[in-house]
Amino acid sequence: MPAPLTLVESSAKLPSFADVVVIGAGIVGVFTAYYLAKRGLKVALVEKGRVGGEQSSRNWGWCRQQNRDARELPMATKSLDLWDQFAAETGEDTGFRRCGLFYLSNSEEELVGWARWRDFARSVGVTTHMLDSAQASERGRATGRVWKGGVFSPTDGIADPANAAPAVARALMKLGGSLHQNCAARGIETEGGKLSAVVTEKGTIKTSTAVLSGGAWASAFCRQLGIRFPQASIRSSILSVSAGEGELPDTLHTANVSVTRRGDGGHTLAISGRGRVDPTPQNMRFGAQFLPMFVRRWRALSLGGFEAFRSGHENLSRWRLDRPTPMERMRILDPAVDESTIRLTYHRALELLPAIANRRITASWAGYIDSTPDGVPGIGEVATIPGFVLAAGFSGHGFGIGPGAGHLIADIVTGAAPIVDPKPYHPDRFSQSAWGKVADF
Repeated sequence: MPAPLTLVESSAKLPSFADVVVIGAGIVGVFTAYYLAKRGLKVALVEKGRVGGEQSSRNWGWCRQQNRDARELPMATKSLDLWDQFAAETGEDTGFRRCGLFYLSNSEEELVGWARWRDFARSVGVTTHMLDSAQASERGRATGRVWKGGVFSPTDGIADPANAAPAVARALMKLGGSLHQNCAARGIETEGGKLSAVVTEKGTIKTSTAVLSGGAWASAFCRQLGIRFPQASIRSSILSVSAGEGELPDTLHTANVSVTRRGDGGHTLAISGRGRVDPTPQNMRFGAQFLPMFVRRWRALSLGGFEAFRSGHENLSRWRLDRPTPMERMRILDPAVDESTIRLTYHRALELLPAIANRRITASWAGYIDSTPDGVPGIGEVATIPGFVLAAGFSGHGFGIGPGAGHLIADIVTGAAPIVDPKPYHPDRFSQSAWGKVADF
């Protein structure tokens, strides 16, 4: 079933011209459009389905610095400030608050790894606190257990996946930007080798710049343009429980299960990293580049079925601009829930937090987490098509760093001083080696 999501009304008319067309209205797309509109540009945001309908409403809602890749950490830090600023500037409620993120463990190896990250974080001005057994057990008293240790990152926080992207879309329209839902972008047109228009199912928008923030669809879209962008998707299943009696933390991560308070007072329950790999032609195409990642995560990943193949977002077909595309046949990716994962997640959560017994299961859903070989997004202008900017492959981190990513993309488009160094994110890096490299801190 779909995850809970606030609906937003579309603009009345598709414009014939825009300074920038943003393709995809997930959290990165809406923030990109918002920051471009703030700079006075005429922006059209087109979305094949609904704002936030895919992974942007299906994630945990964590906005974290803790345990970030060294390349992503500057963007994560900037994003936390931007989440705060957005609320102050617009009055819109994304549900963001710095409640801190809390981790517990009885694994010495895991605690050593967290301590190593803490030392790295200090070198770049990020605060995170290692907790000894007494501190961890006291802060984790809702579990009723004694823990070997933990981590608390006080400046990290959460936002509400059901409301965040819709809130930013509303702010965009207040600035004069236009929003067009159920309006798939089928492709682009070029003149003199440069981007000149975006072709949608409802008409063509003349523009010199387009940003593709297409989530799990990005690689298939790029293929139409002769761009090779390695991307693989993991089907992840999570559930939510209602508010109820008994103490539950705002956030808690353990190796077995993680919980997050939702905007409605309930909690999301999930197992970190667990998912199914649905075999598709695209997976086969990029298999060599993703093999190291799959090898590292083999304990958490299992083989799926034909869900992704039927969905069409990882096909290798070519489509025409004057006919319906796979995106119009599958407006919103709403894959089947892995029921065994849901049962295991609920059982683990009940075992960890006895108060879960006082809550009812309100929903369960699945989504596709789009990843790159090195787990860091691809952001940058594509050299072969001037004016075409890619922003995809956020590898499960896009929700938390959405504001920073959107700001950086707006910087790239307008030629402004970038909010963070854009070089580590440029998609050209995937052409340099067939094997993705994960940066160490």
